[in-house]
Amino acid sequence: MSRFESKVVVVTGAAQGIGEAYARALAAEGASVVVADLNVEAGEKVAADIGGLFVRTDVSSAESAEALVEQVTAAYGGIDGLVNNAAIYGEMQFDLLISVDWDYYRKFMSVNMDGALVMTRAVWKSMQQRGGGSIVNQSSTAAYLYSGFYGLAKVGVNGLTQQLAHELGGMGIRVNAIAPGPTDTAATRNQAGDASKELVKNLAIKRMGQPEDMVGACLFLLSGESSWVTGQIIAVDGGQTFRG
Repeated sequence: MSRFESKVVVVTGAAQGIGEAYARALAAEGASVVVADLNVEAGEKVAADIGGLFVRTDVSSAESAEALVEQVTAAYGGIDGLVNNAAIYGEMQFDLLISVDWDYYRKFMSVNMDGALVMTRAVWKSMQQRGGGSIVNQSSTAAYLYSGFYGLAKVGVNGLTQQLAHELGGMGIRVNAIAPGPTDTAATRNQAGDASKELVKNLAIKRMGQPEDMVGACLFLLSGESSWVTGQIIAVDGGQTFRG
């Protein structure tokens, strides 16, 4: 398959986990993939494996995001797709909203919520110049469940998705989000440990999700097959959540 032949797609947080699965799947379907991550060693390995480009990127920094656009434009001529997957999660510090250290909270939100906006602000002009494009934000079913400031960040991602879809729709740029349920990644195993077994009991499909389970939705939303889909948050969660 070559749905993404001649397309350039940036995937943030692509050095591991779900982001890596997205990057590998996009490359397999012909895309020129940009692995954007702070983890240089792991990011360079993924990029080398798929024949892509690694760019060290801090999604909370407008300067870093702009530098990525310059580097990608020099290498590939522009940007057609963006997956805002980067997040602080595997080493996240659990605390209550009413007591979490304020500086930590602001840093967390600058990556997990504002990062999607920072990257979108950096890439939209390039997408417009290419005649349009598609942005996929990484939300979570945590947006619909009690999960403290992590869930709050994902509520924000959902709101950003809907608002940006309207701001950018006239430019031919679509914006959607994927909300994974409990997914078997190193980060989730670090955070949930044995509790992940309890999560499965509440799912309609009685297993943890795998990074590859998210790939189909991501490729659909980035491709022309979803040309009239925008502003949507698609749950890929084994039936964890119900929304009327």
